[in-house]
Amino acid sequence: MANELGYRTARDLFLACPAIARDMKSPAVAQPPLEFCRALLAGRVPEEAVTFCAYLLPERAAVWWGHECLSHLAELLAEGDLELLALVSDWVSEPGNPRHRAVLSSAVDPSPATPAAWIALSAAWRDPAFDMLSTGFPAAHAVNAGILAGLARVSTADRFAVLSAFVEMGIQMVEMEAQRQSVDAY
Repeated sequence: MANELGYRTARDLFLACPAIARDMKSPAVAQPPLEFCRALLAGRVPEEAVTFCAYLLPERAAVWWGHECLSHLAELLAEGDLELLALVSDWVSEPGNPRHRAVLSSAVDPSPATPAAWIALSAAWRDPAFDMLSTGFPAAHAVNAGILAGLARVSTADRFAVLSAFVEMGIQMVEMEAQRQSVDAY
């Protein structure tokens, strides 16, 4: 796809969202976003491919991607995390529903310590009670933290395979979102 979500190159995403440079050390290049993402996955710090996907996806899609990644790690998560993931699922299905936002906001600790707490915080990011927008980081920062915190629970032997599967899922979501946006444009 020549134009993933409006960014012709990885550098375009870095320019549009400078906060990504605080979460990644790899320099932005004039390479198509998904090629850049796959190069990150094959590079020295493959976790940066997770970071890049979190920033590349639109906010709601990124939150859903984080939810889906952690859902694949359910056996490594505590009951409280599974409850938060259920709330995130409700929010993603109806993000404008004030009931979902209120329940999610009341369940989230603004100092997340678990993978799902980060994903829940990313869903509640715009809630003024959390004042997260003043940090200068977008919700993608929390999605990234949640997925990476979940990956840290995976055995070392399995971690790269799980990381690769998560990145491929993120890439597929980027492609689906780009296709959806192009259909909506017509």
